[in-house]
Amino acid sequence: MDSKKENLCSALHSIKGIKFGSYKTKTGLDTPIYMDLRMIVTHPKIMKDVAQHMWDIIETNKVEYDIICGVPYTALPIATTISTTKDVPMVMTRKEAKSYGTKKMIEGDYKEGQKCLIIEDVVTSGSSILETVEHLTKAGLKVTDAIVVLDREQGGEQNLKNHDINLHSVLKLSQAIEYLKNKGIIDNTLMSQIDDFLSKNKNVQIKEKPKPIEIKSLSERINYSKHPLVKKLLKMMEIKKSNLCISLDVTSSKELLHLADELGPYVVMIKIHVDILEDYTPDLGPGLKKLAEKHNFLIFEDRKLSDIGTILQRQVTGGCYKILDWADIVTVHPIPGTGVLKALKQAIGEQEKGCLAVAEMSSAGALTTKEYANSVVEMAKQYPDVVLGFICQSKLDHDPGFLRCTPGVNIGESGDALGQQYVLPEEAVAERGADIIIVGRGITAQEDKVAMAKLYQSRCYEAYMNQILS
Repeated sequence: MDSKKENLCSALHSIKGIKFGSYKTKTGLDTPIYMDLRMIVTHPKIMKDVAQHMWDIIETNKVEYDIICGVPYTALPIATTISTTKDVPMVMTRKEAKSYGTKKMIEGDYKEGQKCLIIEDVVTSGSSILETVEHLTKAGLKVTDAIVVLDREQGGEQNLKNHDINLHSVLKLSQAIEYLKNKGIIDNTLMSQIDDFLSKNKNVQIKEKPKPIEIKSLSERINYSKHPLVKKLLKMMEIKKSNLCISLDVTSSKELLHLADELGPYVVMIKIHVDILEDYTPDLGPGLKKLAEKHNFLIFEDRKLSDIGTILQRQVTGGCYKILDWADIVTVHPIPGTGVLKALKQAIGEQEKGCLAVAEMSSAGALTTKEYANSVVEMAKQYPDVVLGFICQSKLDHDPGFLRCTPGVNIGESGDALGQQYVLPEEAVAERGADIIIVGRGITAQEDKVAMAKLYQSRCYEAYMNQILS
C-alpha cells in the first residue's frame, strides 16, 4: 500500500472512522471491526482527501460516466465533494419517495440513457449499491461501475459482478488491517478475532427480494387468500364487477340507511363512522345488516382502534355501539403493538370478521412513515387469521393473501382545505397497488349519487382488471 493510502488509513482511524469492538453490520453480522465513514463529514480535509483518492481511481481506470450518484446517506457528502471540486454532474436518490411535491425517487437533472457512476463509502455484500441501482435503472439511467472508499472483501465485488457492475475501491479491508497491525494498533488478540470473523464470513450473500406473484384473474387471487372473509369479498368483486367501497360519512341514521340502500348495488363494502351519527339507536345495526344481505356488500366500521387490548375488546363488544354485532370489518391502528391484533382476535372468536390495519394515510403530513408501514405489514403476517389487509397508499407488500385498500380517491378534486389528498382510480390501482378503492365525497357530495357511483364502479373495476391482465 502506497504512502498516500497509508496516510488516509491513519486519518480514518484517528477520527474513529475505523473502530474496534462489537458492532452489527447492515447484513446482521456481529463484527469486531467497523468502518464508520460518517465521521468524515466533520473533517473537511479528510473529506477532500477521500474525494481525491476516488477521483484518481476514476481517472486511472478510465471509468466512463455522464453523471454520479452517492448512495444515501453516508456517501452523499462524498459524491457532493467530487461533484463540486471536479465539476461533475450529480443526481441524488431517496430511500423513499416523498408523499408530496414531485414524489420522485431521484432528484436532479438527467436524461434517459445516461451512464451513472455510483459512489459509496463501504461495501460488504453490495446490497445498498444494488438498491440504488434499481432506482436509477427504473428512471432509465445505466449503471456499469461503482466506486467505494473501502471494500470489506466479504463478497460484495462478486455480488456486484453478478449484476454486471464493476467495483473499484480506494482501500481493501486487508490493507487497512495490515497497516494498523504494523503500527501496533491491532494487537494479537484482536487480530485473532478479526481473522476468525473474516474466515467465517468470506462471502456475504444478498437477500433477494421476493418476486411478486403474478395473478391473472380474481379466481386465482381467491386461492391465495388467507382469510375466509377475503375470499368472500373477492367473490363479491367478481360477481358484482366492482371493487368499490363507499364511505358514507353522514350524521343521520336515516340518511345512512337510505344511501346504503340506494348505492349498495354498486359497491362491495360500505364504510361508516358510527360515532358521528347524531341519532344513533341500536336499530341501526340490524338495518344495515338487512341491506348488506339484500345488496351483497360488507359493512366496514372505520373505528381506527388503537388502544390497549383490554379497552379495544370493550370498544368492539360493549358500549352503546356493540360494533362486532353488526360490522364485518373494523380498522386498527397497530401503534400499541401486536397486542391490539391479539385482543381483536379473541373478541371476534369464531365469527367470520376481521380488520384492516392502517399502514398509511392519505392526509398531508401523515406520520405513517415507510418504516412504520413496513412494521405494520410484519405485524399483520403474525395474525393472518384476523388481518384482512391494509389501509395504504402504496403497494407495501407483494403477498396476494392480503388486501390493499386505498382511500383518498376522487376523479374531480385534488384535495380539500383540511389536508386530504386525492388520486385518480387508475393511479390508485396501477401505481399504489389498490385492490379496493375507497370513495367518499366524490360520490356522496354529488347531486346524482347513483350515476356517480356507477361511474366510479366502472372506472375502478376496469382499472383493476387491466392491472391484473396486463
